[in-house]
Amino acid sequence: MASPMRSLLTNPSRYVQSFRLFLTNSTEHQCMQEFMEGQLPAVIASIGNGKSTINILSVGGGAGEIDLLILSKVQARYPGVTIRNDVIEPSADQIFKYKERVAETSNLENVKFTWHEETAYEYESRMNSEKKSKKWDFIHMIQVLYYVKDVPETIRYFHSLLEAQAKLLIILVSGTSGWEILWKKYRSSFPLNDLCLYVSSADIKRILDSAGLKYQLHELPSHMDITSCFIEGNKDGELLLDFLTETCEFSKTAPPELKRQVMEELRKPECSEERDGKVLFNNNLSVIVIEP
Repeated sequence: MASPMRSLLTNPSRYVQSFRLFLTNSTEHQCMQEFMEGQLPAVIASIGNGKSTINILSVGGGAGEIDLLILSKVQARYPGVTIRNDVIEPSADQIFKYKERVAETSNLENVKFTWHEETAYEYESRMNSEKKSKKWDFIHMIQVLYYVKDVPETIRYFHSLLEAQAKLLIILVSGTSGWEILWKKYRSSFPLNDLCLYVSSADIKRILDSAGLKYQLHELPSHMDITSCFIEGNKDGELLLDFLTETCEFSKTAPPELKRQVMEELRKPECSEERDGKVLFNNNLSVIVIEP
């Protein structure tokens, strides 16, 4: 019998809803912000040397929270220099939020934004068909490599667009996170389609090593409060479970045995720690900075 479980990505509005709840319940953006404040300035220290315009490409820019923080650091390093910021983002809803955020943010006079409502793969295909290969001074792919068809090829393509002193920055879940435990064990049970695949920093390191690319790796500790997942019928808990399993309505559609195993797994110390009556899922991230 065909499984009634469907990928969360088949329901874009529920995906965005569960993603926003994930951000609310986790230190995801806080730990990225700490990295951007503390360590990004050194990463971008020479990307714009001698340039009158700095070209930045944001792959999967979402609603722009982290993008605008990155831009503020580039502006601080290169005051007054024109910045061209192109954003590849398939969700019209996220682009709308991004544009709203830009409208509400001051000091962006020297930044020119262009949004491309398409996936990374569609962007690459379009550029190839238009015989274009624009070079960039900084490219970042934050939490996006789960949604590309071919990870090594995507990294290879965007790496090929780097200027001589540019950097490619990738952020994704760490090989030491709860995601790694959950997905390595249950990926064959979740309804993964070609819209989503599970990759962690451990996979990316292997890809970069085999391609002979030079990179630095930074680990960012992070957690997500998943206490509500253990309260039967709790709407937030159901949304977070959807996000954890990339499954639409996991609580209602998963076979009872799978649901029981996943709930048990989520409580194990490899995945989560219990603190002050809360269950905190290990959401550790890795930042990988790749040289040209």
